[in-house]
Amino acid sequence: MAAAPVWSVDPRTGKQREQVAVEATAQEVDSAVRAAHSARGSLADRTVRSAFLRTAADQLAAAGEQLVEAADAETALGPVRLMGELARTCYQLRAFADIVDEGAFLDVVINHPDDTATPPIPDLRRYKIPLGVVAVYSASNFPFAFSVAGGDTASALAAGCPVVVKAHPDHPALSELVAATLRRAAGLHDIPKGVIGLVHGFEAGIELIKHPLVAAAGFTGSVRGGRALFDAAAARSVPIPFHGELGSLNPVVVTEAAAAERAEAIGAGLAGSMTLGVGQFCVKPGFVLAPAGAAGDRLVKSLTDAVSDTEAGVLLDHRMRENFIAGVAERAALPDVESPVTAGACGEHTVSGGFLTVPAERLTGEGQYDLLLEECFGPLTVVARYEDEDQVKRVLDRLPGNLTATVHLSTEEAAGEGRGPEILAELTPLAGRVLVNGWPTGVAVAPAQHHGGPYPATTSTSTSVGGTAIERWLRPVVYQGAPEALLPPELRDDNPLGLPRRFDGRLER
Repeated sequence: MAAAPVWSVDPRTGKQREQVAVEATAQEVDSAVRAAHSARGSLADRTVRSAFLRTAADQLAAAGEQLVEAADAETALGPVRLMGELARTCYQLRAFADIVDEGAFLDVVINHPDDTATPPIPDLRRYKIPLGVVAVYSASNFPFAFSVAGGDTASALAAGCPVVVKAHPDHPALSELVAATLRRAAGLHDIPKGVIGLVHGFEAGIELIKHPLVAAAGFTGSVRGGRALFDAAAARSVPIPFHGELGSLNPVVVTEAAAAERAEAIGAGLAGSMTLGVGQFCVKPGFVLAPAGAAGDRLVKSLTDAVSDTEAGVLLDHRMRENFIAGVAERAALPDVESPVTAGACGEHTVSGGFLTVPAERLTGEGQYDLLLEECFGPLTVVARYEDEDQVKRVLDRLPGNLTATVHLSTEEAAGEGRGPEILAELTPLAGRVLVNGWPTGVAVAPAQHHGGPYPATTSTSTSVGGTAIERWLRPVVYQGAPEALLPPELRDDNPLGLPRRFDGRLER
């Protein structure tokens, strides 16, 4: 493996700014994984673990000005957006600290012997333990929230798993700064710095997923890259869980009644959502089913006006810009596809947002129009104009899995009248989060959140956002007939740690 230099690149100009590091060799990947593996014991104490997570949040917040400056130089996402994302990242770390302190994630269940049951029940005590070293593959579009200190890292540490992060090449300097901040926080709690490893380079990412001491992986990125790593994780002599977020179209259905009621508001809302962050959100609404009649025309007019007023922006890197421009051109060249607002190149380094329209009938069978049912990363959406409800159902039946699915209903439909319940039932199999009369851009960090969906949205049924993200890095184990003196404190009758648990069928809090 060649030790090529790793450069920080300015997306506004495409020019290299500074050398940050060199790509990790196979030996360096091995060293990082072994150091993380050796640090497992330092995370065994939940009190230490939660204190570390809170200190990490405090340290990141204290370094906020420097971190945001570095992030903006490498991503061009802007200080306001980045400061908000950093605040979200700090909140997420603190939220997982609270989860660690509460202890419900351990899922403690105790059954005492019962000879009267058929068959008899022996003494059984079950809880969850950490898997081991977790490989985290950073995302480009969220340099804080889905990167070195993001949700995968925070939830893995909360579970008691050390982490080795494969840095994203779009923000290598920021990755180094964040990793150093996390290691500094670890040192304040006598946790070895190896608990957070960081490697750079494509080949390093391959070596990482193959390493025998890596017990699980989390990924956010493209379908192509994620699928390659997913296959590599499954092909190991000992396969490991691979929790990948790969790609999502995030369909929206606008009923005829909803369009008749508020077409202009829906069009403006769609414009704001699909161009937010220059269309680089994983939950951007990339496909819309809207009626073909007069109400639909009003929606398209509103969308046209709003998107036309949206300023051009810089994508995260020039490769993404080139792919976006080519993707828009390929889609726009299809017969019967129109472009009310043309998306594509704008200036030397920026892109402008736009949208395409197509008769929904073109999407009801396999063929060249399948391209319109694939994600196009950037500020573009496709509006399919349907003639009747049957066309809506036929198109929905052809959609792949998604992170989100949205329906806009009229007031009466939202109250349970008409097709409201039916459409909701049709959307539910397609996505992990189903929205009514809203927009998917914005994923709250909350206990009830689910950020995942059927393949190719994700490769598992888990979430990468919210408290239950911790479950990805744990496995259950049960002790049968173990003497009290040999049991871990979590499973003892007197409950010395004060954990919530199910004790002989009764839920104790």
